[in-house]
Amino acid sequence: MPKKISVENIKELRIKTGAGMTDCKKALEDSNGSIDIAIEALRKKGLASADKKSGRLAAEGLVESYIHAGSRIGVLLEINCETDFVSRQPEFHQLARDIAMQITACQLVDYVSVDDIPSDVILYEQNLELQKEDLVNKPLNIKEKIAHGRLNKRLKEISLMNQNFIKQTDITVEELIKQHIALWGENIKIRRFQRFILGEGLNIKKNDFTDEVSRMIKNK
Repeated sequence: MPKKISVENIKELRIKTGAGMTDCKKALEDSNGSIDIAIEALRKKGLASADKKSGRLAAEGLVESYIHAGSRIGVLLEINCETDFVSRQPEFHQLARDIAMQITACQLVDYVSVDDIPSDVILYEQNLELQKEDLVNKPLNIKEKIAHGRLNKRLKEISLMNQNFIKQTDITVEELIKQHIALWGENIKIRRFQRFILGEGLNIKKNDFTDEVSRMIKNK
């Protein structure tokens, strides 16, 4: 029978490893409550101590570009680390390229993390959820609870860090970053990105061939 994981166990593991609460809970569940096995599992995944480094200043790094096949979509990405030494490593360049490819593949993503989403965007999405037809006749408390759950899901959909990594779908982009933080022992941060889609924002006028021929005849 699986051992029940207490909040105290999760806090203890977090203090010992510096890993995130969710990662600690999962590691304890997988190890049937064994702190030692959970610590080893987090270290193997590269998650131990990652969160402790995430607050440190990262001012080095690089700007990566990725142009998808067909040259109709591209991404510019700034990813930071703490030292020039790490920014020159081939693994860091590969990480930057993988993230740029991820952004290209996830076209709903507009922000690095949920924390970066402006309050007006959150309010707009919240109002949309509250106004959906299937919630109209529900009691207010039920409506708000459902809308809150849907809002959280929506915010994660447009956040890069919450996406499953396209090359290893059992981890998120956030977990991928944490693995590299643990690998080099310094903070790594995705600062910003910009996606470019060919023709986006242009009002391209497409005339029907028959109409064009008719105009030509009239002008003769």
